[in-house]
Amino acid sequence: MKKAIPFLALVLLIAACNDSKKQSTESTDEMNNTENPLLAESTLPYGAPDFSKIKDENFKPAMLEGIEQQKKAVEEIANNKEEPTFENTVLALEKSSVLLDRATQVFYALTGANTNETLRAIETEMAPKFAAQKDMIYLNENLFNRFKTLYDKKETLNLDAESLKLLENYYEDFEIAGANLSAEDKEKLKSFNEKIATLTTKFGKTLLDANNAGAVIFTNKEDLAGVDEDFLKTKESEDGKGWSIPLQNTTQQPLLQSMENRASREKLFKAAWHRADHGEYDTREIIKELVEVRAQKAKLLGFNNYAEWSLQKTMAKTPENVNKFFSGLIPAATAKAQTEADEIQQMIKAKGQDFTLEPWDWNYYAEMVRKEKYDLDENQIKPYFELKNVLEKGVFYAAEKLYGITYKPRTDIPTYHEDVMVYELFEEDGEPLGLFYADYYARPSKSGGAWMSNFVTQSKLYNKKPVIYNVCNYPKPAEGEPALLTYDEVETMFHEFGHALHGFFADQEYPSLSGTAVARDFVEFPSQFNENWALYPEILKNYALHYKTGEPIPQELIDKIKNSGTFNQGYSLTENLAASNLDMQWHTIAADKQIEDVNAFEKEALNTTNLDVVHAVPPRYRSTYFSHIFAGGYAAGYYSYSWTEMLHHDAYNWFETHGGLTRENGQRFRDMILSRGNTLNLEKMYKDWRGSEPKIEPMLKARGLK
Repeated sequence: MKKAIPFLALVLLIAACNDSKKQSTESTDEMNNTENPLLAESTLPYGAPDFSKIKDENFKPAMLEGIEQQKKAVEEIANNKEEPTFENTVLALEKSSVLLDRATQVFYALTGANTNETLRAIETEMAPKFAAQKDMIYLNENLFNRFKTLYDKKETLNLDAESLKLLENYYEDFEIAGANLSAEDKEKLKSFNEKIATLTTKFGKTLLDANNAGAVIFTNKEDLAGVDEDFLKTKESEDGKGWSIPLQNTTQQPLLQSMENRASREKLFKAAWHRADHGEYDTREIIKELVEVRAQKAKLLGFNNYAEWSLQKTMAKTPENVNKFFSGLIPAATAKAQTEADEIQQMIKAKGQDFTLEPWDWNYYAEMVRKEKYDLDENQIKPYFELKNVLEKGVFYAAEKLYGITYKPRTDIPTYHEDVMVYELFEEDGEPLGLFYADYYARPSKSGGAWMSNFVTQSKLYNKKPVIYNVCNYPKPAEGEPALLTYDEVETMFHEFGHALHGFFADQEYPSLSGTAVARDFVEFPSQFNENWALYPEILKNYALHYKTGEPIPQELIDKIKNSGTFNQGYSLTENLAASNLDMQWHTIAADKQIEDVNAFEKEALNTTNLDVVHAVPPRYRSTYFSHIFAGGYAAGYYSYSWTEMLHHDAYNWFETHGGLTRENGQRFRDMILSRGNTLNLEKMYKDWRGSEPKIEPMLKARGLK
């Protein structure tokens, strides 16, 4: 599963300060020295950020002013002498963060996709302030009492369904955040939250440096035999004496599939494996401290471990349910992985080699097995997957067939980088839907992975339509060359646009319930589901066109892609389950347990769950570079990728038995799932649409495990 979660979408967009007077003066002074476009709503279409005016120095004063405005609003709500009402309490809090949201949504977009030293310094400085602001709201006793008064009599308030959900959502957030703690314990909790915010920011910063510094230098062209020549052109040093191969944020590296030189494969793999466990890029001490503070926080809040606390508003609910879910997958996954390993070992022998399969050999020889079994060569299919064709004639075309939406390129909207494309989307009747930004090429200033988030969130309250961006990390082609994608990258594009559709179809009154503001083990469902249309015959024949001749992809190649669909699935699922298990093991540590050695803990965590039985299958993310859980919003939540995979296969099974890709089916899915945001119980939402509880069998079948 190549979809790195859109972690920026999970960044807390509520913030505060401990020394309001000092910060207020600081923010005023800084704003007086610059004309700050973030302080007022943008005049561009849809309120899109005006990157022709926004400068790095605008962010800090805008965010500090947003902090101050929200703090003032919260104090007024909490100290209001009037009886609490929905309007003067719930709605007032919902409206308190307009400026802060506007500034932080743009800020975190850039820190993820196009950062620099200035932005990184601001990010580090602001992290504890954001944590303090959240505490200022959710640990405010007077404010909580007003919400509790309303919650206790909610049945008599005559609220519409969404307003009632907003009240319930806030109340649950107060309780989860620690509103019922004593004053003394609240102070301890504030200290924990500030520390966690600082450490997660530090982890992300250190890992980005580690990824960039970990690039592997090759000076001998023979060491890179098998690697695509066009790719090498983009990585050649200015003096022409070497090639710098950057690291992706996963354990396995894309080039390992094509590198013929075994020593080079080992060198690249080990550089990725050890990137963050030495010298100034060592993240292990950060991990030890972070999991310890998280465990202490959970204990203070009355839970046995951090996962118990974190899973409260998810579909899974408890670590036990997650582990039960794992137990239904691990035996089948590892058994299939062992069968695949045996096949690869036989291929190594057939090629006249005499060595034991290692992780750095897997992708190279697995590709040989795939070619032999399915006669499928990735280089045969890439010419049919030109990036813009995939987007416009594939991703957008599928959305048109399912949901009726159309698009128009917008070259008049300023962007934060020259590689970013902008499109305006429209409803079937021509009604404007929103703006979509596509940022697909890798660069050193961009975090690894792929994600979606909003510049502007849909909201009827503010009469806002969504402005959404997708970010990926595809290799940028040499000047004048086409951007040709692997099929895996094609699926990633469909995946991230699935997130975008979830945001575009949002139909909520309140921004905090809008679109993708759902539990982590549901948010990946619409995106994974959207991958299914990449190979759907009607869609595929429309976009899979040879970039030189315009000829459609031959049926022979289509059949090969489909036939190889279950290939290597034992490996794929096992590496993901290994990462998911690591996450859960780190976050079920009790507060009184001391971790001495990160690597030893990792080894034991995989051993106790039998996820290390196939030596050549490492976890997709090793702890030291597991940014989802130590720098993003997926702590105790990485399991959600597999959980939502179950949902998406079950959902596609419904489509298959109800006529497939039709406007009627698409509209029903939009109306009952994609447009609902966080306004309904997620289990009920799914069951109402599906007609039954989700079943795991379609997932096992799709993976070739059943």
